[in-house]
Amino acid sequence: MGVLNVTPDSFSDGGRFSSTDDAIAHGRRLAAEGAALVDVGGESTRPGAEPVSLDEELGRVVPVLEGLAGIAVSIDTAKAEVARRALELGAELVNDVTALRGDPEMVGVVAQSGAYVCLMHMLGEPRTMQAAPHYDDVAAEVFAFLEERIAFAVEQGIAEDRICVDPGIGFGKTPDQNLELVRRLDALVELGRPVVVGLSRKSTLGKVLGDSSAVQGTMPASLGAAVAAFERGAWMLRAHDVRETVEALEVAAAVERGKVTA
Repeated sequence: MGVLNVTPDSFSDGGRFSSTDDAIAHGRRLAAEGAALVDVGGESTRPGAEPVSLDEELGRVVPVLEGLAGIAVSIDTAKAEVARRALELGAELVNDVTALRGDPEMVGVVAQSGAYVCLMHMLGEPRTMQAAPHYDDVAAEVFAFLEERIAFAVEQGIAEDRICVDPGIGFGKTPDQNLELVRRLDALVELGRPVVVGLSRKSTLGKVLGDSSAVQGTMPASLGAAVAAFERGAWMLRAHDVRETVEALEVAAAVERGKVTA
């Protein structure tokens, strides 16, 4: 899943693709490099981020989605109207960091469209989520939360085979909690739904490498994290550096099967 942030303030590439033409060109580049989906987002969810209005988010993402016609895309939003418009423009998956809690109309939009949805765990909201997050057992608590959200989605008419889950690396977790979630990713796989993991360029990776004040990680660190998540059952990796991540995963998959070609 290639990351396309159409925002001025995302933690890694905020402002790089605020021009519609630049964003469309980058989205097409991500697809050409091997992204199964280009994940278009118009509202930053970095720690401390402030929400944006519906009109502003629509104004950012709609022209980009129109320009990516023919490319497989997902929409990274917690707003039902943004999701509705994106689905009308061909988006295949709604990537909702609130797991259908942010907008009461979102579950109906997804259910009526028959789209795929990704339910992510987040403690609190982006503005406050990194304020001393605490868990007694982070993997068990994230599992329980996602299990409940899957049940809610199914009760509201979303087909279970249209649901994937995301443990929400960096969304209300300390670096150690993030690493524990990846280490115990097999527990989330037991939910029976595909697991999406977004570790790319996260600050935890910089801290692992000794920079206690890191706000993002390096590409090599991101590739190591992607392979570690893949080996523990991740179904899809959300990544900024698509070509490099695809190549790393192709090698990891070849080692897994013990031969060059599938």
